[in-house]
Amino acid sequence: MIATQLITLGDLQDAARTIRPVAVRTPLLPADIVSEQLGVPVWVKPEMLQRGGAFKFRGAYNFLSHLSADERARGVVAPSSGNHAQAVALAAKLYGVPAVVVMPTTVTQAKRSGAERLGARIELAGTTTAHRMARAEELVETEGLTLVPPYDHPMIIAGQGTVGLEIAADMPGVNTVLVPVGGGGFSAGVAAAIKLSLPNARMIGVEPSGAPKLSRAREAGRPVRLEHSGGLADGLLAVEIGHITFAHHQRYIDDVVLVDDATLRGAMRLLLDRLKLVVEPSGAITIAALLSGKIKPSGATVAVLSGGNIEWDGLRELLG
Repeated sequence: MIATQLITLGDLQDAARTIRPVAVRTPLLPADIVSEQLGVPVWVKPEMLQRGGAFKFRGAYNFLSHLSADERARGVVAPSSGNHAQAVALAAKLYGVPAVVVMPTTVTQAKRSGAERLGARIELAGTTTAHRMARAEELVETEGLTLVPPYDHPMIIAGQGTVGLEIAADMPGVNTVLVPVGGGGFSAGVAAAIKLSLPNARMIGVEPSGAPKLSRAREAGRPVRLEHSGGLADGLLAVEIGHITFAHHQRYIDDVVLVDDATLRGAMRLLLDRLKLVVEPSGAITIAALLSGKIKPSGATVAVLSGGNIEWDGLRELLG
């Protein structure tokens, strides 16, 4: 595949077959409280129930499945704010592969300890995506490790996009699908899967107001680097959308909306109190978009909850 070539339905189906023996096929759960507020049926896709606590395992395992025996023997390295790190650590453990994860100095304890429990070696590097990638590339050079990119790679996009295949299979009449946007691998894959399976469905990307990298890229017609990013949704704070993922967004995403931190807290609380789901800020952003009125769906709607890697101390800090 060349850099800007889009993944195909066949790529997605191959990824689904690859991960089927090891990944959780998460259900669609009715979100009655949200349905009542909006006047349309709303379901959630709870990827916090996925192995590793987030959708990232799907892409990581699919990527490792395509490595040669020699590449696996040398080990892998993953730059990550947290969820990709745990996903790669878990996939590497299942394959018997040594793994190093490069995390920010600001990583939450829940995400760091999750990767450590899975056997990964932890390296800390700065606070931005660029810092982590630079250190990971150093380790590729010095230790011969294989880089597992967090989002901008066809095998990652296809693996993560299997979430969209499951939605299309479980709800072929879906009107609107909302998906969080970080570096773009997840949103690109899910959007491709939905549009290739259900062309009339509406795809909405949701990103934090403190990291509008896709919104800015769409305005410019190309990926642009933000001067800085910040906010509660630590898994969505990439400062630039991926180039391969951006090509997918341009083809398959219908709209992008921004959500602020105050709305995120309310969405997390509603999901905990009413749906009994523990969701991290990045995962709750789709429900936040619905509750804020940024999106007004006209039919059956699915909000993808991308992950739940937050623990008791983090919940107390955010929700008091």
